[in-house]
Amino acid sequence: MGLSPGKRTRLRRLLYDHGPGGGTLLVLPIDQGLEHGPVDFFQNPEALDPDYQVRLAREGRFSAIALHIGLAQKYLSRNAGEVPLILKLNGKTSIPGDAQSFSALTGTVEDAVRLGADAVGYTVYVGSPAQDRDFAQLTEVRSACDRWGMPLVVWAYPRGEAVAKKGGKESLYAVDYAARVALELGADVVKVNYPVPSEKDRDSPPPYNSLPPDPDQAFRRVVRSAGRSLVLVSGGEKMGDEELRRKVRASLEAGATGIIFGRNLWQRPWEEALALTRELHQIFREYAVPR
Repeated sequence: MGLSPGKRTRLRRLLYDHGPGGGTLLVLPIDQGLEHGPVDFFQNPEALDPDYQVRLAREGRFSAIALHIGLAQKYLSRNAGEVPLILKLNGKTSIPGDAQSFSALTGTVEDAVRLGADAVGYTVYVGSPAQDRDFAQLTEVRSACDRWGMPLVVWAYPRGEAVAKKGGKESLYAVDYAARVALELGADVVKVNYPVPSEKDRDSPPPYNSLPPDPDQAFRRVVRSAGRSLVLVSGGEKMGDEELRRKVRASLEAGATGIIFGRNLWQRPWEEALALTRELHQIFREYAVPR
């Protein structure tokens, strides 16, 4: 992966010393309060308190928890060293539409170092009319990551009217393109969605518009496009247990390093969330690799 000693050290902690281990990543994100507002916590009111997610990350033995600076400063101090941190450095609300998607900075790499983070997260909106500002902002973040030896996790999300007209943000064309862009912009780890076949795929540029509608084969292509960047699969909205298990196995079979599931876990009652997390550990152990 061409990593500096600092990046290797921090990534090694996430991949082997915490979570399921064995070179895998199980990440719990709690950035939805900024991205979506409090609406995501209605399904499980306990989850409105960030202590719920921090406790789940600790007792469920996650590789890391991903959140913004306000939550990191106010809720992680009692668990310092127990729950690895991925500090999210940019974000936006869902109040404006996606047509001009852009996530402004909310923190710095220096903040991440001060808070003891093992990685930082950055969302880039591939295809948005604002992607020129986005790429320039990401360049500054990547430069600071290189300076401080901090791994860079890129949330690679296709957005914008042009994307919508070429198959949509969940098409293989869009997800595959986003994965490649993240690699070329310097991501150490890429977070992507699983492609979802639909009739809109016919609007994608060739040859994507003629590829078989097989989501598992499509995701293998995405992993290849991410190259030497590790791949995390986004969970998205809450799904059924069987669908969740299938998605996790299919992702790991295709070469993903791990998953980053938030609502699919913390929108559940405590005992159910913890039990499902332990089941995920068992699945991950099947794909573990030695140090």
